[in-house]
Amino acid sequence: MTIQISHYLILSALLFSIGAAGFLVRRNSLVALMCIELMLNAVNLTLIAFNRWMPANAGGAVPHHGHVFAFFVIAVAAAEAALGLAIVLSLYRIRKVVRTDDANLMKE
Repeated sequence: MTIQISHYLILSALLFSIGAAGFLVRRNSLVALMCIELMLNAVNLTLIAFNRWMPANAGGAVPHHGHVFAFFVIAVAAAEAALGLAIVLSLYRIRKVVRTDDANLMKE
């Protein structure tokens, strides 16, 4: 049995759906950040899967555009995690909670 691109895309859609549902349902900011990371990893899986099944060009080389985009998504995810954790730490120091409902209280 061979693994087709549809298997990767179904797995990616499932991971993205779990991440989106977790982001919309949960109120804890740390869980929301983890769900965003899960969604970004699902996008990376899609990019790499499409790059894997991309046909070779006339010279016989396979372009690595999916890998390049996945690298940039990983860089954005690292920056998002660092900035998000800094905001969560600030919220925790001020209010002693990490609920997203209390995030609007930081503007006082």
